Amino acid sequence: MTVRLTAYARALGISVVATGEQAAPLLELAFRHELEGRPGAWHGGAIAGLLETAGYAALSAELEATGRDPLLKPINITVQYLSTGRPRASFARARIVRLGRRNANLAVEAWQDDPARPIASAMMNILMADPAG
Repeated sequence: MTVRLTAYARALGISVVATGEQAAPLLELAFRHELEGRPGAWHGGAIAGLLETAGYAALSAELEATGRDPLLKPINITVQYLSTGRPRASFARARIVRLGRRNANLAVEAWQDDPARPIASAMMNILMADPAG
């Protein structure tokens, strides 16, 4: 499976840590002071970017595995900030809740040291449009 990161994701410094047939891609964002909000904490926009990128990576991987290549358009993305992101690497992985013919619903979580203790989560609703129409 090939994960193509957007220019925005590459500019943030997001990298793909692991891919697998059974699990969605695992993404990492190393802490840099340019991504800092208040001193010693991640900026919320950087965390939201990581969550969104993980969601699109999981959906794209699943669609690629089934031979589909629609245009992906966000319907809405809701982010919940659960705790302060400390100055260290953050990770994110998405789970596809529902994959239909025209839309997909995803749940995404970001964490630092322990996946059972997320620092943020997101729900994403994505429209999958036919590229020909």
